[in-house]
Amino acid sequence: MNNDWFKLIGIPIATVAVSGHVYAAEYLSVEQAQKLMFSNSAVFEKSDVNLNRAAKKAIKDASGVMMDRSVLPAWKVFDGGNLSGYFIVDEVIGKHEYITYAVALSPTGEVRQVEILVYRESYGYEVRNPRWRAQFVGHKAGTTLDLGEEIKNISGATMSCRHITEGVNRVLAAYDLYLKYQ
Repeated sequence: MNNDWFKLIGIPIATVAVSGHVYAAEYLSVEQAQKLMFSNSAVFEKSDVNLNRAAKKAIKDASGVMMDRSVLPAWKVFDGGNLSGYFIVDEVIGKHEYITYAVALSPTGEVRQVEILVYRESYGYEVRNPRWRAQFVGHKAGTTLDLGEEIKNISGATMSCRHITEGVNRVLAAYDLYLKYQ
């Protein structure tokens, strides 16, 4: 009888406890995001931002957010031979796992769009909501976005919201300090 109870109750509970890990979902590849965020006729020229210790410090000073990586993947975007903007891929930690996202900027460094490429957390995925991401549109380098002020929080996704907001601040600082001069 005791053994039957474990089969009915214990095994399903143990399965739920073990299976509550990360649920990674790739929503967009870099190429898909580029096509979504810019016109189909856009041409993407790789223009990574290489960051030494001084550059990382300058970005942190400007954005308040630490830059861990040595290279920020970026592209200059041309349409009809004219610069139409920039496409940058970055990662931030959600609560436990990384979130890969992309930011489309205008030629003057204004946020045009933010897209989530890969979300690895098992909760907080609400940051994929288009209305939440639309809050970033129109903000420029030189301004600092604050969660709870310019960017509204999503209950249950606070860490993801906070870190994506910080990441966009970091991307805007990297554009303002380095990318626009390349």
